[in-house]
Amino acid sequence: MTDISTNDTAIYAVRLGDDALIHGHRLSEWCSNGPFLEEDLALTNVALDYIGRARNYLSYGAELLGQGATEDSLAYQRDCREFTNLLIYELPRGDFAFALARQYLLDEFETLFLNAMIDSNDDTLSAIAQKSIKETRYHLRRSKEWMLRLGQGTEESHQRLQSALGDLAGYTKELFEMDALELALLEKGVAVDRRALESQWHSAVTAMCEQATVSLPNQGWEVKGGRTGYHTEHLGHLLSELQFVQRAYPGCEW
Repeated sequence: MTDISTNDTAIYAVRLGDDALIHGHRLSEWCSNGPFLEEDLALTNVALDYIGRARNYLSYGAELLGQGATEDSLAYQRDCREFTNLLIYELPRGDFAFALARQYLLDEFETLFLNAMIDSNDDTLSAIAQKSIKETRYHLRRSKEWMLRLGQGTEESHQRLQSALGDLAGYTKELFEMDALELALLEKGVAVDRRALESQWHSAVTAMCEQATVSLPNQGWEVKGGRTGYHTEHLGHLLSELQFVQRAYPGCEW
């Protein structure tokens, strides 16, 4: 093991890797299930972007952790309570409006987050952000278009989008929370100050929702716990699929 400051950076990288891995898996569930072929392929490609991002973060985290850790061991050999992804990423796939509403909210956040991480004192995290921001700008452009199409479309598409935003609202607060580890890394110039992103995110989301004739409800409720390993029941079911082959055939390579 390395010193404690490097361990903190490893934990931070794994957190970001968990976010990307779990969301990438959720998006991959749309493969062959999209509403039409073009969107089926588009969602699958977005999923691949997240899986690639997860590999970058988890590989770096494993490198810092040492002791034989690899991106595969972090992805496939940890139990539910050991995962540290935020809860919004693990929620079930839902319908198409839910998937696109979640994607939009995350795209707005991740655009701000990755832009800030480019300035990280950690060269590897900065490099990952520089690569990932290009993908995220494209994701945001797509999800904005779908917010408008769904919100200004039929009565049913409008209702489904508004319902999805209501279901997601209470999970967004966790995106902007900083615990002791992230605060310590912020002082070192490594981590992003999530708190500083909330106002700009909220303004962008509010403006987009107004154009789409929907609204993100005020959070009368909040759900959190992902960073400390307290997850919804949905993560366990997701991991049973994600990890099946490695659990059934430990160490299998192909």
